[in-house]
Amino acid sequence: MRELPIKKRLVFQLGGYDPKPPEAVYSRFVREMRRFETTWKVTARAAEAEVTPDAAHWTVVASGPNWRTETAYRAVRWDDVITDSARRSDWCRVPAGLLAFADFFVSGAFWGYLRANWRYAGFFLYPYVLLSVLGALALIGGAAIARFAGSALVGMVVAAALSIALLQWPARRLFIQDLLDDWIFARNYIRGEHSVLGSRLQKAAESLCEAARGGDADEILVVGHSLGAALAIDLLDRALLIDPKLGEGRTRVSFLSIGSSVPKIALHRAATRFRAAVERVANAPAIFWGEYQALTDVMNFYKVDPVIDIGIKGKSPVIRQVRVKAMLDPAVYRRVKRNFYRVHCQFVSGNDRRAAYDYFMFTCGPLSAEDQVRSPDGVVTSIRPDGALANLPLAEWRAPELRTARSATKPASNPRPSHRQ
Repeated sequence: MRELPIKKRLVFQLGGYDPKPPEAVYSRFVREMRRFETTWKVTARAAEAEVTPDAAHWTVVASGPNWRTETAYRAVRWDDVITDSARRSDWCRVPAGLLAFADFFVSGAFWGYLRANWRYAGFFLYPYVLLSVLGALALIGGAAIARFAGSALVGMVVAAALSIALLQWPARRLFIQDLLDDWIFARNYIRGEHSVLGSRLQKAAESLCEAARGGDADEILVVGHSLGAALAIDLLDRALLIDPKLGEGRTRVSFLSIGSSVPKIALHRAATRFRAAVERVANAPAIFWGEYQALTDVMNFYKVDPVIDIGIKGKSPVIRQVRVKAMLDPAVYRRVKRNFYRVHCQFVSGNDRRAAYDYFMFTCGPLSAEDQVRSPDGVVTSIRPDGALANLPLAEWRAPELRTARSATKPASNPRPSHRQ
């Protein structure tokens, strides 16, 4: 582990299938950053967000007693794409969702899920099983009324009315519509590029290449959470097409897939374009890829290699399995452990406890993503209880404004490095 401190970092964040607007994403980031400060005894301040049609931008300055890191954070937007899909009526959604189910089933994707991770196969089936149960209830109710009224037509009307009522409640409480939209999007993404989303990924790729050529940042970190990991691979592949030597300059380029559902797309027989992108990114010589998985997260592929296990010949990412339980206060974990969405979002949330995986250490901390991933305990042994970087003397990495103030009062000292934890 090199433990070379990062002074400037550029982050491209691609979230999962979540319609949260950029203002809500920024608010969550700031709220969770407070937990990061408390847990690691550091200071972090985020500037106001600037929102454009393509992304939400803000900067973060995080520091400890002997380090200071400035992060330019860019959340690539596709919330409006998700929101537009959510506006479709259930009369369109249900047939399209059933078509997606048939497509993923016939294409072999579902059988791939069963082989790779049965929990994810259950996640795939969840909305369709519930939809079938609601449909059966509507039919049973309609049949009962038909017998009672002695009229098949009345029974059909009642069954239709019950279907509509059940799709409004409890279907929405059970997130059936959201999950159907997710699978509809996944099918459409496999079958062809989304014009708006494709344009945004291309712009982000051009921006990434420009930043890498400029060399202003010490590290460029692309983070893909959930389905956003697939989009992050798309972004990096576009960047490699622009600059095949991406990452070979002064600026490191790293990719983190967290709570990832890359095999969700890649195991579909028709996803040839996407699998080719995975292969190019995996084999890019100067791009480091780290993958984090958790057993209790049913929305990720636990103990699945997103390269080898989808039939691609290439370099596997460094894969780490982590425990969500180890990141949270015991009382908090007991409260949220059955909330699958909340557990899934821990990958982009602040930790209550110091753990091997910490989202804010990756995006705002002093060590590179590669250094953190390659260390089995992340930064746990590299950050002291007071928030200082353990292997760095105070005088060598003092923030510029503090160093200036110190030199004005007395000569700078050169203390020996301390390795005490």
